[in-house]
Amino acid sequence: MNGVFPALGGTDSSRSWFERAQRSLAGGISSSSRLTSTGPDPYPLYMSSGSGARIRDVDGNEYIDYLISYGSAVLGHASPLLTNALTEVLRTGTMFGTCNVPEVELAELICRMVPCADLVRFANSGSEAVQGAVRAARGYTGRSKILKFEGHYHGWSDTLAISNRPTAAEAGPYDTPQSVPHSPGIPQGVVEDVVVCPWNDPAALRAVLDAHRDVAAVICEPIVANNACTMPDAGFLDLLREECTARGIVLIFDEVCTGFRTGPGGAQALFGVVPDLAVFSKALGGGLPIAAFAGRHEVMEPLARGEVKHGGTYNASPLCATAALVTLRALHDPAVTKRIDETGRRVMEAVRRAAHDSGVPCAVQGVGAMFQVVFSPDGTRTRQYRDLLRTDGARYDTFRHELLKRGVHTNAYAMACWFVPATVTDDDLTATCQAVEEAFKAL
Repeated sequence: MNGVFPALGGTDSSRSWFERAQRSLAGGISSSSRLTSTGPDPYPLYMSSGSGARIRDVDGNEYIDYLISYGSAVLGHASPLLTNALTEVLRTGTMFGTCNVPEVELAELICRMVPCADLVRFANSGSEAVQGAVRAARGYTGRSKILKFEGHYHGWSDTLAISNRPTAAEAGPYDTPQSVPHSPGIPQGVVEDVVVCPWNDPAALRAVLDAHRDVAAVICEPIVANNACTMPDAGFLDLLREECTARGIVLIFDEVCTGFRTGPGGAQALFGVVPDLAVFSKALGGGLPIAAFAGRHEVMEPLARGEVKHGGTYNASPLCATAALVTLRALHDPAVTKRIDETGRRVMEAVRRAAHDSGVPCAVQGVGAMFQVVFSPDGTRTRQYRDLLRTDGARYDTFRHELLKRGVHTNAYAMACWFVPATVTDDDLTATCQAVEEAFKAL
């Protein structure tokens, strides 16, 4: 690994590629989340290769990677397990638009691993799978409204791209938040079908449910990866389960980020609360595009009978289903997810120690497999989205850039989180902890 990353002049090739990209790609990017900067430099980094827990940019700088494709490359980059399996699929055909054997084996494995999974359907991204789960819930209940929690992210599609990042002025009253579209281009009718509620507030939850009797589903990120890994209060997920059961509402866990990486059974196994439906992507494919929604027989039956429609040419292609099967077989071993969790907890502890020694107030929240460093005014953890509006985003940006200069690559957004791959070595861990200590001294 490079020593100190050259902050000036060390990323000229990335700058050149971004200038070139802007002439053909809208905004120079293929995803809005890639519109990041390299510290003070107004362009994103371009990566050229990766191996294990490390990636290299087009200028040859090397980083220990805790973005890992937003949690997708859970077995590390260029995993030999995946490379060997996928090479064979490339020889025999990557997709046929027909049923295939790997999709059946993969569905069977998910049913064994995930507590709520009686039946499974596949998709290509978390956004698609969320749409499928919402349609299944509406088809099963015959109702239209969906309750989501303020700040939780469930993909970019219209269905639930509501109140992901509202400003304080847009958000409205605390007890009854406004339904704020994530972007222009979302129809008002879609917005009106989504009811928004504050997270970790039992009284507010009951009040909102009492006021809306036509809710088909309640959806949440059980660990709010897109709210800086805000954790559920003790008992809050149990309360969600109780209220949904009592009111005939489908409970959906969005486990796109938590699924499989927090343990073989995901967050529902971690917290001991079983939803009616769950959505998976990210770690599921080990870096290839595949997603799934899974749930109880009775909720999935209208889909199984063909009454509720769901399709997709690329769903569970042999290539992507094989990648997922190889990845889940590895993550099915508790020793693998234990290693991920223990590695992350050591980094979390290094951050807490460095913050204490430097006198910088911050909270380190989440679990070992996924966590975030939050620069709250007094170092307290966040419980709800609006807590994040009072955190020091500029200090996070500085922290992230100081890490980048020292060869540690993390998410550019303060409201997102670190993801830990299974391939972090002892040397990687030592270098990460040293970079954290030095970064805090520079804050």
